[in-house]
Amino acid sequence: MATNSLVTGLKVFLPVMFCVMLATLIYTIITDGLPEPDRRDVFTPWFATTIVDFYINIVPIAVWIVYKESTWFGSILWAILLIVFGSLTTCVYLFMQLLKLTPQEASEDPMYFLLLRDSFKDGVGPRDKKSLVVTARFVFGALGCVMLGALVYTCLTDGSPFRMELLYPWMVVLLVSFYINVAVLSVWVVYKESSWIIGILWVALLLSLGSFGTSVVIVVQLFRLSPLDPLYLVLVKNSNRAGDMYERTHSAVLRM
Repeated sequence: MATNSLVTGLKVFLPVMFCVMLATLIYTIITDGLPEPDRRDVFTPWFATTIVDFYINIVPIAVWIVYKESTWFGSILWAILLIVFGSLTTCVYLFMQLLKLTPQEASEDPMYFLLLRDSFKDGVGPRDKKSLVVTARFVFGALGCVMLGALVYTCLTDGSPFRMELLYPWMVVLLVSFYINVAVLSVWVVYKESSWIIGILWVALLLSLGSFGTSVVIVVQLFRLSPLDPLYLVLVKNSNRAGDMYERTHSAVLRM
């Protein structure tokens, strides 16, 4: 019952967030014009830092989309759309993936089937000497350091980000798009944790520290894997890694 409610909730949440983001974007373009590079009222130091924050935060979403897509053309196309349209693309892509879930998958473990590319074929893969787990630890650790450095530098050179004059129209657009992606990542974080308290603490970290918090969460999750584990196992719960979900679901499908 709870799993079906999750799917229904996401199917409502994503279109609503898409509409909110689209309305915010259109309204800002009409009332404030386009954010052209020579507009100093838009491209402030904190706006530049927030752009860095935004694009680091979409890296894990882009990596997941590339993993999910079966063709390089689809992967590249969706990655470009994500870079250009941000959370609008996130909402559309996730909604499309939710529509692909069968009733059985939605009732069994929707997050498991939503996150994995092809649960019936992938299952839990063998340990691999060429696993990318260590590489991913380094990449997301480096991205976290870049974001932390940008935050510290901008604070020292431009002061606090908590100033009303920084909430001009295009900064609001960027923040709305940013926090829609944070909300999506938060669903994954809560799903991953066995304790609601720990999950909520991680979400608080995402909300307060942005992509630095995202990098910390992902690195922690990666260190829970063996260096020889398939990288995609970071997507699912520990309880799913033993292959029980795959075996039960695969057997059920064969009987149908």
